[in-house]
Amino acid sequence: MNKHNQLIAACGLNCNECDIFQAPNNPEIAQEIVDWFKKEKDTEAKIEDVRCLGCNGDRTKHWSPDCWILKCCVDKNGLEFCNQCTDFPCEKLNQWAKESKGYEEALNRLKEMKRKSLDCDLSED
Repeated sequence: MNKHNQLIAACGLNCNECDIFQAPNNPEIAQEIVDWFKKEKDTEAKIEDVRCLGCNGDRTKHWSPDCWILKCCVDKNGLEFCNQCTDFPCEKLNQWAKESKGYEEALNRLKEMKRKSLDCDLSED
């Protein structure tokens, strides 16, 4: 795994663009997230709980250790990214990508990574 890939989640989200990933080093962002949870979800969150080390980090410090994509891709199939799966992109991932622009961008990132990987494989022949 190269250094760049360590910051890309199994689903294609870019960890560097994620507020939760940035929160431990940015108290302002952390507080905004805590406030959002209180207002939008009527849930009390603590600043120290707003953290994530990414899919390749310590799962106990992952924002969503029960993430269905992480469980399918990494735990079930032993892959680093969804685009390495023979079913990529599966219907469930396509539906997920329709939920937000960020998720759609993540899926497109995975497609581009796969295309570049295939291009590299072809150039090695």
